Parts: sequence; structure tokens; C-alpha cells
Amino acid sequence: MMQAPAENSLADEIRQLMRASRRAALGSLTERDGLSFPFVSLVIPAIAADAVPLLLISDLADHSKNLRRQPQASLLFDGTLDLAEPLTGPRVSLLGDVAITTDADDRAAYLAQNPSAELYAGFGDFSFYRFTVREALFVAGFGRIHRLAGTELHQPV
Repeated sequence: MMQAPAENSLADEIRQLMRASRRAALGSLTERDGLSFPFVSLVIPAIAADAVPLLLISDLADHSKNLRRQPQASLLFDGTLDLAEPLTGPRVSLLGDVAITTDADDRAAYLAQNPSAELYAGFGDFSFYRFTVREALFVAGFGRIHRLAGTELHQPV
């Protein structure tokens, strides 16, 4: 009989996927004519020492305006980009809360993982954000689907 994977190993797989991803899709809610719509944009993430995703976003971007209005968002890390059959590969959708961070360690972690961002990280209209995960839906490949609480992804520093 096949044994279900241990939750810790799932969390490790998710953190590894997040750390290996050079891009992610950020979903926020936008409003048009009194209606809310999902708004998805490309972002360049980094992962803090405690495994929290970090973002660097311009205050002028639609998604940052959306997040100021409603900080709940989703973040998709896709490990299928090089696969001929993408549905057989790993991806994780995170649900969480996004907030500006001024923590020097977050800034340093982001810039260490994305050195080219140093060019614009100091601009007055850019802010660093922490994505605090509430829940993760991990599709580890075809038929391997797992839901984890955000606290299971967090790593003590």
C-alpha cells in the first residue's frame, strides 16, 4: 500500500519550487465600473530566510494599487515551463496577505536573489512586499494534489 508523503516533505518540495522559480504570477482584485475582476500580472519573486515570498513592485503598477485597496492575493509558482506536458509538472498556488516591508533583511534577501533589481530598488515609487501565506495548493504532478496551511511553509530563521 502506498503511503502518503509526510507533510514536511511536501513543504520542502514547495519551498524548493518557490526558490527555483525566477518568475511568478500575482493575482489581485481590480475594480472596474463597480465590479471586481481578477487581475494577474508577472512578478519577479525572491524567498526570505523564513520561506516567505518577497516582491518588489512599483507603486504606479495596477497590482500595487489593487493590493493597497485589498491586500489579499494569490501567487502562482510554475515549475512546468520547460516540460512538453505541463500538466505533469509541479506548481503551487498560494493564497495570502501582501504587505509592504521595510525590513533590511527582506531587502537584502530580495537583492541577493535578483541583483539586477538594484537598479530600481531605490526609486521612490518602488516598495518591497512580504506575501504571508495562508494556504498553499500544491500540484506536484498529475494526480498529486495537496493542500497545506501557510504555517506549514514557514521556516523559523
